[in-house]
Amino acid sequence: MPLPLLPASPITILPPADLVAIFGALDLAGIAVCAISGALLAAQLRQTFVTMAFFALITGVGGGSVRDLLIGAPVFWVRDPWVAPLCLTVALLVWFTPRRWWEGALLDWADAAGLGAYAVLGTAKALAYGVAPVPAMMMGVITGCVGGVIRDVLAGRPSIVMRPEIYVTAAALAAALCAGGTVLGLPNALVWPLAALTGFGLRGAAIRWKLAIPPYAAPGERAP
Repeated sequence: MPLPLLPASPITILPPADLVAIFGALDLAGIAVCAISGALLAAQLRQTFVTMAFFALITGVGGGSVRDLLIGAPVFWVRDPWVAPLCLTVALLVWFTPRRWWEGALLDWADAAGLGAYAVLGTAKALAYGVAPVPAMMMGVITGCVGGVIRDVLAGRPSIVMRPEIYVTAAALAAALCAGGTVLGLPNALVWPLAALTGFGLRGAAIRWKLAIPPYAAPGERAP
């Protein structure tokens, strides 16, 4: 997605053209992976194709849409001619192929890559619109996670933020590194890939070794 530059902004994002192109491609790939997860949930619930297409779209664009509304930017997928057709194509693909093709660890790992890229893209776009670093980091987390939260709420199941597995934390780490590197004046060509890879690495470790955050336990009580 394009990252508009505001000359009056206290923090200016001026990435090289090739870096923007790479992250634009990762953005579309991340949208596709999120859309697949939404379509697969609709398939699991034995829903109609209309519901499947809606789940694919809302999961793919939900986080970015909320971010754009919060930072006062045009909603990205409304102006991008490729995003909505991509989500609908994903829904068609899932509808006409065996579900076993999309299950297993491959989708989890692809989702982990998309999560890291999404968190960085969301943070960078918020910074480009003049948002302060900490709120911009929150925008990165929203970009990476809120689409899945909306999907889960609509499906009537516990969302990812209600589960102990490391998911939101990985997005927060990637977003924090992106915001921190920008504040320190480090080159985007270094900060963006490093932040995305770090978020991907943490989420990948959680997938590989079943890492989770311990739940709250009152003093003197043992966590379940």
